Amino acid sequence: MTPLSAAPPAVDAQPDPPPHLLWLVAVAFFMQTLDATIVNTALPSMAASLAESPLRMQSVVIAYSLTMAMLIPASGWVADRFGTRRVFLVSIALFTLGSAACAMSHTLSQLVASRVLQACGGALLLPVGRLSVLRNYPREKFLQAMSFVAIPGLIGPLLGPTLGGWLVETLSWHWIFLINLPVGLMGWIATLRWMPDSRAILPHRFDLSGFLLLAIAMVSISLSLDGLSGIGMQRALVVVLMLGGFAGLAAYWLHALRHPAPLFSPMLFRNGSFRVGLLGNLFARIGSGSMPFLIPLLLQVCLGYSPMQAGMMMLPVALASMGMKRFATPLIRSQGYRRVLVGNTLLIGVLIASFSLIGPEMPLPLKILMLVVFGAFNSLQFTAMNTVTLKDLETTDASAGNSMLSMVQMLAMSMGVTVAAALLSTFEQWLEPRPGFDTLDTFHAAFICIGLITAASAWIFWQLEADDHPDVRSRKEDAHKPQDVPLD
Repeated sequence: MTPLSAAPPAVDAQPDPPPHLLWLVAVAFFMQTLDATIVNTALPSMAASLAESPLRMQSVVIAYSLTMAMLIPASGWVADRFGTRRVFLVSIALFTLGSAACAMSHTLSQLVASRVLQACGGALLLPVGRLSVLRNYPREKFLQAMSFVAIPGLIGPLLGPTLGGWLVETLSWHWIFLINLPVGLMGWIATLRWMPDSRAILPHRFDLSGFLLLAIAMVSISLSLDGLSGIGMQRALVVVLMLGGFAGLAAYWLHALRHPAPLFSPMLFRNGSFRVGLLGNLFARIGSGSMPFLIPLLLQVCLGYSPMQAGMMMLPVALASMGMKRFATPLIRSQGYRRVLVGNTLLIGVLIASFSLIGPEMPLPLKILMLVVFGAFNSLQFTAMNTVTLKDLETTDASAGNSMLSMVQMLAMSMGVTVAAALLSTFEQWLEPRPGFDTLDTFHAAFICIGLITAASAWIFWQLEADDHPDVRSRKEDAHKPQDVPLD
């Protein structure tokens, strides 16, 4: 008789997923999203400690999101090449060391450099963790598993501003980074114990030339925009960086056309909904990315709120965002992508511009109502934009398309903060010489301009097909749903 241990496994048999893997990835996602938002309410305190203007602290936020945008495209190849466990360990170590370096920074330059190191680890946490879940959970359990992982990602932005404000008031701004140290140590030990070391046979060499061209283009364009906000660059250097950035994008496009396995194939842009969705994500998110930076600054610098009070004022935005998720899909199915995205983008532009009405005399309930309405419709925007971008991609293109969307999301966040800071600096220079100047006026002007930029991006979504309803291609959408993990 053949022993039971020698029996051949069933064709569809798959080993049980490693215990606690989902908790490990979920906590990593939580720390990544928490750290992206916890800094915003601490910027004025950081500025006072580092002898900087609170309106010049945008580089602390930009350095983190821009570095993440640069590294996300390489995450999949790196995990395949070196194994998920090894890469996850390195990413936790970099994130923890970067956090410690941030807490020990004594100048703005040191803090920015430390944020870059921190982002080098943070950029790999979610993509590598998601890849590990994908490889260790059967398809029928994958959506449920990723839904579990995504929940802490929604809680992070909910707690970040309030926790940051409380730590600043109770201890100091250094503790918004120091709290990462014990979590990072426990995560490193847990990874050694529970993270499987899976890897794939690499089908091709990494497109290093394409990666460098994209990185140079993103950094050059971001620095040129930041130069407009008055970080000391000469105008000629700003122009050179801007031209260099666009030249880098053009060079990448030409490189990708002739490379046998480019980082992102130009063939992706043959898909109309992907093309429109990606451009819409880039420009419509400029307004959404600027608001977590502008609102805490406005409340603390102009209205006299404490860091904790400013953080608590961001709670309505996060709660309304989570509450809107259940209504987003039925609304999109009934109205179609184009109608929802065009109308909602215009509405968000108006809502952002309406923040120019905020002043000391405005009642607190009205301020909270404005934040709730903005959070709800901003959540609808994210859901619609993410889904329309990926829904029509073929299975072979889904991974590259999802990586490119993640990169654009982080790049748009960086651009949002950059544009907001540039507008604040510009209006401060224009309005300060006038009699009766008030810093509040610079914020009001910035809100109006960002609202107009956001509303203008509705034209991009107008390019979608008029009858582009989700139920037309429901089978494709269901096939890609496991990969469309919300990052907002």
